[in-house]
Amino acid sequence: MALQIGDALKDFINKSRLKSGLRAVQIEDIWEELMGKTISRYTDKLEIVHHTLFIYTSVGALKNELVYQKPKIIQRINEAFRENIISEVIIK
Repeated sequence: MALQIGDALKDFINKSRLKSGLRAVQIEDIWEELMGKTISRYTDKLEIVHHTLFIYTSVGALKNELVYQKPKIIQRINEAFRENIISEVIIK
């Protein structure tokens, strides 16, 4: 059975290191919807490494708020993607 180009690309991405980078970009695209405008506005960068989401912000009060929201962040992201892509959140 011949593979469609889309299936071949999905298979390649799933097996490559690109998947984490693509997931981070996808999370950035829906970050405001998941976390709200204020948190989104003051989030500098999102990065995924081995099922760990790194959230970068220079706002101290936001760092404290995000620490308390870690379980909620994991739940919302995993629900949005319908798979367990995040198991840990680190605030930097």
